[in-house]
Amino acid sequence: MAIVICASNYLVQFPFSYFGLQEILTWGAFTYPITFLVTDLANRFFGKEFAKKIVVFGFILGIIFSFILTFEEFNLIVLRIVIASGVAFLAGQLLDISVFNTLRNKLWFIPPLVSSILGSILDTVVFFSIAFYGTDSSWIILAAGDLAVKLFVDFAMLLPFRIAIARFS
Repeated sequence: MAIVICASNYLVQFPFSYFGLQEILTWGAFTYPITFLVTDLANRFFGKEFAKKIVVFGFILGIIFSFILTFEEFNLIVLRIVIASGVAFLAGQLLDISVFNTLRNKLWFIPPLVSSILGSILDTVVFFSIAFYGTDSSWIILAAGDLAVKLFVDFAMLLPFRIAIARFS
């Protein structure tokens, strides 16, 4: 969990420079949705409380490693990104856990899909509004591009989720 958070914190600084998407997309959008898969699998197999522990542990390690990785180039922007990432991560993941748990007894794909979509939306809004508000960055456009990729990855993560529940249930 912490590795995905650190990678995402670092990669969000870099525009995705292919297909003309550099103005609306960063590399962090591709890695971050994996956290929802981890949380959903933990929730499915070990329950809500265990999933919350993973989130808290991931949050703490993610913040520590993010500070360590950015120590040499530490500045206000990096601090805002680290804080935004932590707050958004907690908000999005806790919403994901709650929604997943509420929908637990529905068809196999409903809990992970709905919870990940709602968690991704909350995470994106919180992260970008804290990290880039008041900057000259076109953060609303970046947030929209980021969210579009997260939603795509949320759908793509259904396959590994299904494989995991089929194999380990």
